[in-house]
Amino acid sequence: MGRSTIGNTVDSIAKWLLKFRIISKPAGYLSNSKLAWSIVSRTDRIRTKRLEARIKNEKLPDHISIIMDGNRRFAWSQSLEREIGHLRGKEKLKEVMEWILNLKIKYLTVYALSTENINARESEELDSLYDLYEIGLNEIAEDPLIHSNNVKVQAVGRIEELPERVKIAIKNAENKTSSYSDYIFTVCLAYGGREEIVDAVKEIAGDHADGKIELENINSMEISKRLYSANIPDPDLVIRTSGEERISNFLLWQIAYSELYFTDVHWPSFSRNNLYEAIESYQYRRRKYGK
Repeated sequence: MGRSTIGNTVDSIAKWLLKFRIISKPAGYLSNSKLAWSIVSRTDRIRTKRLEARIKNEKLPDHISIIMDGNRRFAWSQSLEREIGHLRGKEKLKEVMEWILNLKIKYLTVYALSTENINARESEELDSLYDLYEIGLNEIAEDPLIHSNNVKVQAVGRIEELPERVKIAIKNAENKTSSYSDYIFTVCLAYGGREEIVDAVKEIAGDHADGKIELENINSMEISKRLYSANIPDPDLVIRTSGEERISNFLLWQIAYSELYFTDVHWPSFSRNNLYEAIESYQYRRRKYGK
């Protein structure tokens, strides 16, 4: 008898036994008890520690980018207000930043607000998001974790399209961390990958018109130098949460050779274990850079 057959047999017997109240009641009580949750929690912690040890023994990515998707779906699944989902997403980013720093990964880039979001979301939701960005950026500017680890903070995108209060908060976070270089945290706001490439091409066209660059000298390196994120390397690993398996106009130029990892977990529920699993998946892959 194969393992799958044995497993199905045991499962069928267990389901049959649970029909009897004398068994189902104690089983239900035990599954919801503090003891059961304590065992599950301890098991998860042990598994996470083992995962952490494994990934630290292999080459870690230098640059991780995250498409933080699923705040609204998280809220709906928990019967919460939409704004609570966004707030939980903001708090999750703080946790993930700490996990990334613990692994000594130098670059973290996150997709917070796309140009499409600005055009598609209701003004009420956008105002709520802008409030969170303002609060979050000002918190980052004073965060001991940021300053003790010398994290440079920067925002990229069409920043001019954001409300003045968000632009002031961006400037505050950037000014307070401008002297740091050990780690770089980049938040993409009012960002679109196509728009970024268009802006870079416009700059090259202007330089060519002014005689600063010859036509034969225009190449991929010249475009890369004019991207919003020209001061950081291309991502090694891109993670997208919430089950969608697409890029959604994120870092289109930069992720030509990045490894992609998709998870069904909504962003506010993203755990340390989920991060480690994404990194381990990256480590198992053989990067070919188009070859």
